[in-house]
Amino acid sequence: MSSGPQARALECERICGGEDKGLNNMVLMPVRATKRGDQRTPLQRDCDVLICGASFGGLAVARELAGSGADVLVIDRYEIGERQTSACGIPTEWLRALGLQESLQQTFAELVIHTPHAAVRYALPWTFSTFDYRTMCALLADQGSFDFETATVHGRRERTVHTDRGEIRAGAIVDALGWRRVLGAGETIQPPEALLSRGLEVHPFGSGQDMEVWIDRSYVPAGYGWSFPADGELRIGVGSFDPRFHVREPTVRLARDLSADTVRYQGNWIPHALRDATEDGVFFVGDSAGHCLPLTAEGIRTALYFGLACGRELRAVVAGWQGHDRALARYHAFSASHALPFRWMLRAQRLIPRLAPRLLAGSLRAIDRKRFLDWAFGHYLAVAHPGFVGERVPGREIPIVTAS
Repeated sequence: MSSGPQARALECERICGGEDKGLNNMVLMPVRATKRGDQRTPLQRDCDVLICGASFGGLAVARELAGSGADVLVIDRYEIGERQTSACGIPTEWLRALGLQESLQQTFAELVIHTPHAAVRYALPWTFSTFDYRTMCALLADQGSFDFETATVHGRRERTVHTDRGEIRAGAIVDALGWRRVLGAGETIQPPEALLSRGLEVHPFGSGQDMEVWIDRSYVPAGYGWSFPADGELRIGVGSFDPRFHVREPTVRLARDLSADTVRYQGNWIPHALRDATEDGVFFVGDSAGHCLPLTAEGIRTALYFGLACGRELRAVVAGWQGHDRALARYHAFSASHALPFRWMLRAQRLIPRLAPRLLAGSLRAIDRKRFLDWAFGHYLAVAHPGFVGERVPGREIPIVTAS
């Protein structure tokens, strides 16, 4: 498939449902700044670690390999920080723990949830922040030590990855390319059969003080809408847990209900089921491993969290403390050890749309107790806690993975 602006608009139109066939208003992604023509030279090389995908998960892996002496190559279709695909929000402590505060745009201590019969305002036991995608990626990349090339990954054979610029051979391969799981075995399961949600948002200029969520079937039968202010910009969108339900029209309607312009669209498919984190000798991180929390669709901190874990295992391989197979087994076990909270959140994702609206409103009001909220949101943060960033094993130079 072509990777030009029109092709990307067509892909986003497919995500949002294709209600509007005009592409002129679908300028969703920045113009691609990657090499073209004579600059797109052949790429044939060997490396110790090949990381396919240069967003949160891939860059977190690279971060953990800095100073290890490994020859690390990161490749992506786009330049680092070029292609934002989410509302870009994260628990604030993750930005602090990783030294990424410069990317922070706006911080929230409360969450407002709207339903047709009630609106509740929850005081959070920790704050949540929106951030600038390009800045955060640049800051995270600066913490790594790697070569970077733009290339499109087509597949692999054993430890050789095929790209549109040539073949790359690596001692270890990481797939951080997203839900398509490009380097997995077999054909990719496409939506709507795949366990994916779909989301679309607009980015009008504007301001706000509240991080807001709408659970309202007039917008989406199973899913929610949102508005996240980001220092002069609003990120307003709708996500559907059912990939068969189109989200363009409800996104436009929510934005108009909020008196916001429907401009600068952005859409993406969102995994909502955990998958094996290793397969046929490859490490999978982020959306390619289903490392996106069901119900909330929060996938940034989990991509960072599991990326750090993967990078630590690979660092131990480079140091000679364990073999490649041992690293695969440990990382697989670490990811799988988180299956329980993922399962419970998926059950909640499937239950909430079945609740009668008045019962849902009453339930949301009933849980508005500080002790309960602190407990619930504390457990939610613990699924991928920012304290993991600083974990170290006494007497060793490098961190190793420990299950939460």
